[in-house]
Amino acid sequence: MAFQPQQVDVVSGEQYRYALTNFQRRQLEEQEKQVAQLRARIALLEGSATDQGNASTKQGGSSVDDFSIKNAASQLERLINRWAAEVVRSPPASLDEIYAATTGDLTGSYPPLPLGTTPMQVQNILRHAMSELISSEVINVLVVTNLADANVQLTRIHEHLFSRNPIVAGVWRRQTFSAAVESCSPELTLSVISDQLPTLTKFLAQYVQGAIAILNSAYSFSRMLHGSNPSSAGSADAFYRSFVPEIGTQLHAGQIELVRRCMKSETGDIDRVGATIFPGLVKVSRGPMLPGGQGQENVQTVVKRAQVMCECALAAAGETPL
Repeated sequence: MAFQPQQVDVVSGEQYRYALTNFQRRQLEEQEKQVAQLRARIALLEGSATDQGNASTKQGGSSVDDFSIKNAASQLERLINRWAAEVVRSPPASLDEIYAATTGDLTGSYPPLPLGTTPMQVQNILRHAMSELISSEVINVLVVTNLADANVQLTRIHEHLFSRNPIVAGVWRRQTFSAAVESCSPELTLSVISDQLPTLTKFLAQYVQGAIAILNSAYSFSRMLHGSNPSSAGSADAFYRSFVPEIGTQLHAGQIELVRRCMKSETGDIDRVGATIFPGLVKVSRGPMLPGGQGQENVQTVVKRAQVMCECALAAAGETPL
């Protein structure tokens, strides 16, 4: 009996690639459909599907737009500047001591006491210190309770959820902030200040109360950012983080807004950060979904540039505080 070879179906490489492309396209379409359905369901649960025209910045409310953020940030920046100016006008210690204490707390290094520190230098180093404090301890931490350790744990939970599913993370964050404390306790706020700026706190005396008031306003600002929906539909899965350009680092036009002219930059020379007087904000979102269900790395979009005074402007500003 003769051997009969088995028939095998063979497709060309072109046909195979065409079928694979169609399969991947159908998968992506199905994923997009499921995401759209989930977003609609979330909007219904949060009561925002019919209230987009009545945007609110209340914590746990419907939405917050970039204009509201910039307006609230401007008010907070004025509080910081007023407080720093008051410290300089009637200093609780010598300007040299205040400047050395603040610089030491920021860098962790306490060099010999400088001599001849100007009021402008002290005012702006205080503004920089407060910006660092607000950025690292208020905006970049989900301050929901009066317990610092609990707030750190909640922040880690949110980061984990966001890495897996930004939509779920957004719902969780807004629902969590709907039950947040209205204001942080004086004990927690003072603890944050003394932990981050221990040497300066010893010199501030009566001005500590002004620093506490600034942080309370910063808490409200943070709740507005984290407890509300971003106004644009395309950024509904995003959240906000803050950044502060370090003193002595090179100026980056896309990240900073100079509050005074930088003569070096205008002549093409490299200049550096003299002080950051208010933090910048970025909107963090996940990259588009790749074939196979894998997401790209986080995308950070600057929505408010940090307000900065460069080294040359700070040196040329003279004795008069802003």
